[in-house]
Amino acid sequence: MPNMLEGKVAIVTGAGNGIGREIAIMMAGQGAKVIINDVGASVSGEGQDATPAQQTKAIIAQNGGTSEISADSVAGWASAQKIVQAAMDHFGRIDIVVNNAGILRDQIFHRMTVEEWDAVIAVHLNGSFYVSRAAATHFRQQQSGAYVHMSSTSGLIGNFGQANYSAAKLGIVGLSKSIALDMSRFNVRSNCIAPFAWSRMTGTIPAETPEQKRRVERIMQMTPDKNAPLAVFLASDAAKDVTGQIFSPRMNELFVYSQIRPIKSVHRSEGWTPEAIAEYALPSLAQGFSKLERSGDVFSWDPI
Repeated sequence: MPNMLEGKVAIVTGAGNGIGREIAIMMAGQGAKVIINDVGASVSGEGQDATPAQQTKAIIAQNGGTSEISADSVAGWASAQKIVQAAMDHFGRIDIVVNNAGILRDQIFHRMTVEEWDAVIAVHLNGSFYVSRAAATHFRQQQSGAYVHMSSTSGLIGNFGQANYSAAKLGIVGLSKSIALDMSRFNVRSNCIAPFAWSRMTGTIPAETPEQKRRVERIMQMTPDKNAPLAVFLASDAAKDVTGQIFSPRMNELFVYSQIRPIKSVHRSEGWTPEAIAEYALPSLAQGFSKLERSGDVFSWDPI
């Protein structure tokens, strides 16, 4: 099915590097006109540099695609509206939003500062809401649209030193589900990808012990382009019946995730006291407890 996005207009945030760049390039290659949104900041969110976005635009042009650049930040409501308006100004419509922009301010929880928390929430969670909300008006009017949000196994499963990032990424899952529920009446879909890739963001993973070095070696095999096909599919009409889901591409593997549902219950006709919970409920409910694990513990086998 060539040119799965022919005639569509896509916004890809954080498209100057890594996963965002590969998604933008593949979407343009599949026929979409693309707004490359990137402020050109460092991994921690400091500074501005137009070069990354310009490089993405040059690659798309070399491949015969069409794109324009937006250098506005996702982290403010007014600037997020400008990103969506750029699509309207350049291409006259908007069909796809890929919320990929992100930063890292990793810190162990008991040392994390309010500034480190706020900065990550502002870009990942607030930014995903702002850009999505700005596009929603157009999606509603035209009775169509697709959102692809970047979550993370750090939020879905867990990781050390990333309370801000994990909370934002799990929050994005809730945001995506709410969008899917609220906007289904307008033929608008919303899905999440929890990507696996070696990029600037994962380049901060420690590699000091032999175990850590082996983990990093596995991750380095997972290049950012492995995530682009899934994003293109989810944005296309071929995924018209897919919404409210969470996926991962891991090298040549694809995963769909379960979502939180009750798995075990106990009932006591006379009600519960704290003592009764300890004596009767806990032994039964504990059989359904989830382990305290990191992403690396769950995805412990080599990618294939």
